[in-house]
Amino acid sequence: QGQLVESGGGLVQPGGSLRLSCAASGFPFSLYAMEWYRQAPGKERELVAAISSAGGSTSYTDSVKGRFIISRDNAKNTLYLQMNSLKPDDTAVYYCNAVNRAWGQGTQVTVSS
Repeated sequence: QGQLVESGGGLVQPGGSLRLSCAASGFPFSLYAMEWYRQAPGKERELVAAISSAGGSTSYTDSVKGRFIISRDNAKNTLYLQMNSLKPDDTAVYYCNAVNRAWGQGTQVTVSS
């Protein structure tokens, strides 16, 4: 079925940056559109960003536009999420998703002073 493993989460101060990675294995990564979701305590999981299989098309939820960048390296079977100008409201568990294929286990991002 495939496996996705996120990394790069942690504690960061407001205004700081983090880069999340999602390593894929066990399926043809380059054929799948990929997404980043997040889920904050007590809230529903929300779609943050998406990227097409070849990386030529991206989309973002309004709250992260201009601050987050989704990208992928199909040669390395890896998805990324560069997060800049982080805010406390960005605090959540972040998950990567291969559309209709697999979910990662999540990585915690905490934005706090």
